[in-house]
Amino acid sequence: MQKIFLLLVCFFTFSNIRAQQANINYGNNSSAGKYLKIRGIKMYYEIYGSGEPLLLIHGNGGSIGSFAGNIPYFSKKYKVIAVDSRSQGKSYDPQDSLSFEMMADDFAALLDSLHIKSAYVLGWSDGGINALLLAMRHPAKVKKLVSTGANLWPDSTAIIGSLWKEEKAYYDSSFQKTFSSTEDKNSWKLFLLDWFQPNITLSSLHSIKCPSLIVCGDHDLIKVEHTKLIAENISNAVLWVVPNSGHATLKEHRDEFNAKADHFFESAVTHKF
Repeated sequence: MQKIFLLLVCFFTFSNIRAQQANINYGNNSSAGKYLKIRGIKMYYEIYGSGEPLLLIHGNGGSIGSFAGNIPYFSKKYKVIAVDSRSQGKSYDPQDSLSFEMMADDFAALLDSLHIKSAYVLGWSDGGINALLLAMRHPAKVKKLVSTGANLWPDSTAIIGSLWKEEKAYYDSSFQKTFSSTEDKNSWKLFLLDWFQPNITLSSLHSIKCPSLIVCGDHDLIKVEHTKLIAENISNAVLWVVPNSGHATLKEHRDEFNAKADHFFESAVTHKF
């Protein structure tokens, strides 16, 4: 009888934890969120769980909420640091300029402020670019990285033609406009980020020494051939092309993505995928 009682207590405790996690508004959770004034901006971040630190970096125009399907999994065994990149989410950035290099330096400064010498890093889309640049510019900060849906340069050799044409049409119709509202100005700044950047050479990837899992979907917005180039030019990298997946690999294949990223971080050796 006592054993049954203990099992019931464990079951209801676990169910209550699951229910609480399901009700968390990731990216707008006052109990976990904090602001940090660094490098001329006011950066918003949330921390969940305990263990080895894991930094999550979202894509263009996204926020911490982009990882709502991933944080509950990883926070069971990692100290998850989810952050709104500058000019996005709840992070305030009054400056006109924006670059991936600036953001990579922001994340290094955030880890410094938290007294974290190094962390696992998982980035999606623009966040995947930031993960690569963080490892290039601040190699001691990155134990291992997972980069999904990243590109090295912004032309049609890297991203699919239909997306590039859409972006070009928008740029051609908008570059002479005057944006009056703060929101419109910020949206244009974020668009220009992806229109003109990044500008990473293949040879510069050679400086990345940490184990790296380079990911894309087989129907990604980033060309599979381009993602293969990224993996081929990082000495300790493995490539995972997710079958039947678009750009949102970590959402469309959430459970598989979480498990494989976790296995990659935990494994002492680099496995093929």
